[in-house]
Amino acid sequence: MTLRVERAGLLTTVQDLGRWGYQHHGVSPGGAMDPTALRVANLLVGNPEGAAGLEVTLTGPTLVAEAPALIAVTGGDLGAQVNGVGVPGWRAVLLAPGDALSFAGGHSGARAYIAIAGGVAVSGVMGSRATDLTAGMGGHAGRALQRGDVIPVGVETAGATRTRARLVGAGRRVAWWGASPHVARATLRDPLIRIVRGPEHDWFPLEACRALRDTRWRVTDRSNRMGIRLDGGAVRLAEPRELVSSPVTAGTIQVPPGGEPIILMADRQTVGGYPRIAQVAEVDLSLLAQLAPGASLQLVEVTPAAAAALLLARERTMHDLVTGLAIHHL
Repeated sequence: MTLRVERAGLLTTVQDLGRWGYQHHGVSPGGAMDPTALRVANLLVGNPEGAAGLEVTLTGPTLVAEAPALIAVTGGDLGAQVNGVGVPGWRAVLLAPGDALSFAGGHSGARAYIAIAGGVAVSGVMGSRATDLTAGMGGHAGRALQRGDVIPVGVETAGATRTRARLVGAGRRVAWWGASPHVARATLRDPLIRIVRGPEHDWFPLEACRALRDTRWRVTDRSNRMGIRLDGGAVRLAEPRELVSSPVTAGTIQVPPGGEPIILMADRQTVGGYPRIAQVAEVDLSLLAQLAPGASLQLVEVTPAAAAALLLARERTMHDLVTGLAIHHL
């Protein structure tokens, strides 16, 4: 089973849940910007949560199936279509040989995820199939997809085969069951992004910390998989200070000398030299990943315990979803 790329879209890459265990060598984990959406997409087609899929940014690709396939599209609503007819997201969808999956245009969100039963079967690098665009490794030849690429797909699970057979038997293209998009994201309109204080929070005067929370920030068009750059004001140190390069992670909010915060994302570096004023709660990283340039957001401080509780609650929901979706593949 393969997928042929007829049109690449703005930025379509192979992603999984990342390349973990090499940060001490300077290798960023990378992986899906919205890992929750990828996890759910995989579950919908009977894959392990961490199987490799495709991450679509803003303008989607056109992919042609060269054999029957069970797919699911989650994340942002970028107008998924099969043969020019809209199909719902967050459900399993059947493709017949020659069917073309395309995207008409964004309705909400910035990134969609395509999971294919069997997973994208490119070779792994350092334990991951994720594309690292900066290093030029992983994924498909270490780069974004291009027209003419052929994407290999692995062997689907027995559960996916049963689901595909049921859809064929029922004469349906789309499964009658699915997952709620609210598993992965809340509202995309002026969202509140929860943060906890970072290691250098106390380097900033009270008015700067207040500005960080009170400003309605705008996502700039200089944002990418490395970081989301915010515009709306300046958050400045009380006095110039130098910081020895220190570890950073997804969601670390750095403040460069210009005062406009940068929220580090999937393809971040492993260390940084700018003060770390705050850290985004992990549970809200998926929501951040869906904010397109021009979107606005506000930061709200929570305690570390509250951030941990929010993540635990989300993972309990994911656990229930794993159980519920597995039943449909029996």
